[in-house]
Amino acid sequence: MSKISTLCRALAGAATLTVALSAVALAAPLKLTPADPQPSNLKPGLSVRYAYPADVKTLSAARNALKYKVEQGAPLAGLDYRDTELGQNVLTAKRAERVVADIRGYVRFERPGVYTIDFLTNDGLHATVGGQVVGEYDGRQPCEETFAVEVEVPKAGWYPLKALWFQRTNTACLHMRAGPAGKRPKWMPNAAFGH
Repeated sequence: MSKISTLCRALAGAATLTVALSAVALAAPLKLTPADPQPSNLKPGLSVRYAYPADVKTLSAARNALKYKVEQGAPLAGLDYRDTELGQNVLTAKRAERVVADIRGYVRFERPGVYTIDFLTNDGLHATVGGQVVGEYDGRQPCEETFAVEVEVPKAGWYPLKALWFQRTNTACLHMRAGPAGKRPKWMPNAAFGH
């Protein structure tokens, strides 16, 4: 291959990458849909159901585990569960490893506006708020961030939250963070969640 041909390919690749990055940078925030009607008399925290499969490595395997024996767990206080120690039970589950959690409830935004949302998770996570995917990682990892997502909150109030989470082995964590666009996201307080 000639030097000119190699140079042309490299420039075409760089142009494609620039277009792709520009499209991401210019993407409009995902518009969240508030709960309608707005719930009242919510209990604090989030509802959770657990499955305890023989093994789980992907979100697909986690979804399949929920089709079989599922147990209602004690409600989660919120979504601020720090990295566990080896052997420590995860969330409110009765096990430390090979746990699938189906988490449901609502999250409250006090003001309308554009927010950045991300999660820290160990291991897999698929999370939606207001009908939009706001956090996803399909695999196993230490307690690390998901890609940050910008969302538009059209009005203050409660937004439906659903999350599928799994922990395979060793330690586990699950945190949700949010903050106004352009500012560093902060931990969501437990008081922001209800079910």
